[in-house]
Amino acid sequence: MVFLPILLQVFAPKPSERPNTPAAKKLKDDISEETKQRRLAEIIKEHHVLSHESNKLDLGKTFEILVEGYSKKSDDFMFGRNSENKVIIFPKKDFVKGQYINVRVIDCTSATLMGEIV
Repeated sequence: MVFLPILLQVFAPKPSERPNTPAAKKLKDDISEETKQRRLAEIIKEHHVLSHESNKLDLGKTFEILVEGYSKKSDDFMFGRNSENKVIIFPKKDFVKGQYINVRVIDCTSATLMGEIV
């Protein structure tokens, strides 16, 4: 069995020249904007695939999460984070920000876990 690390968050800006560095002084930036955009799109696409695979491994698991507030998309849901810093959306109840609750993961996307209160 081989275990590969999965990055949960990626900051992937388009490559650009760094002024006043030895590379900027000695090397020409000969990569086209189209190639830079394509490479960045490939990295982002692969990250989404790997993140979704990672999140699918959490289906059926129960996590203690810290309630952070209301969901961005609906006031009928709240969100919190587990110990792995993954966002979990769950139905709104009488929870308050800063409270710890247990949530079982029932669905996911590449960016978010959806859960039910247990």
